[in-house]
Amino acid sequence: MLRRLHSEQPDSFAFTPANLAWAEGQITKYPDGRQASAVIPLLWRAQEQEGWLSKPAIELVADMLGMAYIRVLEVASFYFMFQLQPVGSVAHIQICGTTSCMICGAEDLVAVCQEKIANKPHEVSADGKFSWEEVECLGSCTNAPMAQIGKDYYEDLTAASFTKLLEELSAGKVPTPGPQNGRYSSEPLSGLTSLQEYESGKTKYNASVQLASDIGDTVKRIQGDEVPLLTPWVGKDGVVAGRAAEAPTPPAPATPKPAAKQAEEAKKAAKPAKNAAPAKTTEAPKADVAEAEPEVLKAARGDKADNLKLLKGVGPKLEETLNKLGFFHFDQVAAWGEAEVAWVDARLKFKGRIERDGWIEQAKKLAAGEETEFAKRAKDDGTYDK
Repeated sequence: MLRRLHSEQPDSFAFTPANLAWAEGQITKYPDGRQASAVIPLLWRAQEQEGWLSKPAIELVADMLGMAYIRVLEVASFYFMFQLQPVGSVAHIQICGTTSCMICGAEDLVAVCQEKIANKPHEVSADGKFSWEEVECLGSCTNAPMAQIGKDYYEDLTAASFTKLLEELSAGKVPTPGPQNGRYSSEPLSGLTSLQEYESGKTKYNASVQLASDIGDTVKRIQGDEVPLLTPWVGKDGVVAGRAAEAPTPPAPATPKPAAKQAEEAKKAAKPAKNAAPAKTTEAPKADVAEAEPEVLKAARGDKADNLKLLKGVGPKLEETLNKLGFFHFDQVAAWGEAEVAWVDARLKFKGRIERDGWIEQAKKLAAGEETEFAKRAKDDGTYDK
């Protein structure tokens, strides 16, 4: 299946305040400079909010994580759990079409979707409530055929029972998920042949279905305010666990010793022990470097800027930021010292990437007309050849 952005896109996307707080909390899970690791959770939350992933949503996630747009699009287009086109306002229905379900009647369910929703998959129904697709094995082979609707499985379906499900959902009702033929879980259709002593003590539904029934809404998407934002890795003082060294515990006050004892110990300390290793000196921690503004320009020389994306770690968004700060040429970056790096670092979203990715060393080679390995790869694959 061809995975591409939908032809019609909204003008913008923004997380709700609750979802934004959740997304920012997820980013703090990862070390500085590794925020891109949060890309899948943030894309999933964006899809939960809107039902599908639009181009503005993908770009917003990329901006939050300091990633090039194409990198985030690669993730979104690779995983089939991400919908790149609008879905039904009530539910997007996924029909399992793999072997067990196919043998047991999945094609009948597809026919119902074509009749009741839309003739082709990924098309929204005329009333805007539903969309559907056929997917690979969902792992409920014993209860075939089945469909995933929202977050729950509806199993042991027939064309008639599936049609009834759609009608209930369309009417605003919440059908009970799980087996639709009276089965408790995945026991034989003829009834239990073992563990029969547990039959009388079972709950009305199996654990998964019981939880869905207790929640009372199996197709509702996450809005971000269902539970308190949980970020236990962030302390009350805002410090992320493991990011800063702990302050040393001050030693307990020593008990005063008699003068004679102190004199004896001082004498021993003055005489170096035989074969003793030389004492180690502890360097003072490096002080913060004072900032100094580098050479900045109002525009590129000769209206022709260098392609800063040929620096490893610089994508289109970051290049735009650097241009706004007044940096258009490799020789400008190559001239930065510690003070200038501190100035630029303070104005980037994520600190430390200048030294981590070696911008200055790369810029010196590129300014001299040489080519770095990264720049060569970028040109070869056509990513940043303009």
